[in-house]
Amino acid sequence: MGKIIALTNQKGGVGKTTSAINIAACLGEADQRVLLIDFDPQGNATSGLIGVLSEDQPTVYDMICGNAAAGECIIEDAAEGVDLIPADIDLSGAEVELLENEDEQTRLKAVIRPLKKKYDYIFIDCPPSIGILTVNALTASDSAIIPVQCEYFALEGLNQVLNTIEIVKQKLNSKLKIEGILFTMYDVRTKLSEEVVESVRESLNEKIFETVIPRNIRLAEAPSHGVPITKYDSSSRGAESYRMLAAELLNR
Repeated sequence: MGKIIALTNQKGGVGKTTSAINIAACLGEADQRVLLIDFDPQGNATSGLIGVLSEDQPTVYDMICGNAAAGECIIEDAAEGVDLIPADIDLSGAEVELLENEDEQTRLKAVIRPLKKKYDYIFIDCPPSIGILTVNALTASDSAIIPVQCEYFALEGLNQVLNTIEIVKQKLNSKLKIEGILFTMYDVRTKLSEEVVESVRESLNEKIFETVIPRNIRLAEAPSHGVPITKYDSSSRGAESYRMLAAELLNR
């Protein structure tokens, strides 16, 4: 049975989608069977992995609303070893439609449950907000990865997402765990990045990944080409860092 992991942080610009794409790609490169579910109406994980989405391709919105089965929405081999369930702006309408259903908080869990047998890892890229979509993702997941940008307000935002996870754990998904806190955009040239990492390590008892993702221009460029960093610049510091993170996940 595969492991379902949500990547979540209500704060935007922390490297959440970049991490979702590249963790998936590095695990696929390591011969794991991986599915990435784009659960953000902005569709950045979709465009960052495959570029332009075909107009007739069923999306996660169709899956959630019952217009298409999960299998019909999968784009196979979006990257090496990685399948994708894409998203587009239509997903924003699902928030309203979900509120009209009795299973509003568990809909995603129900529709992706059969997929666990097919994949080793299923990653869900959550929107940068605390709403019904994020609650659905956390309710469907076994664990969560929390990307944290190495900046001054990191701890404040981190406490908010930890509180959300704890509420979901208490009310909807008692098995939900924190897979780890992931530091992103680490700048070796500044003392601030080091101070943020040390502050979080001292303040929290949660799991923290040993791997730290550096600020890297090649990582920033790859999404505009519609490919993961492993394909855009396989030898870059960004690619090597995500390979180390994938190895850390596998070793757990």
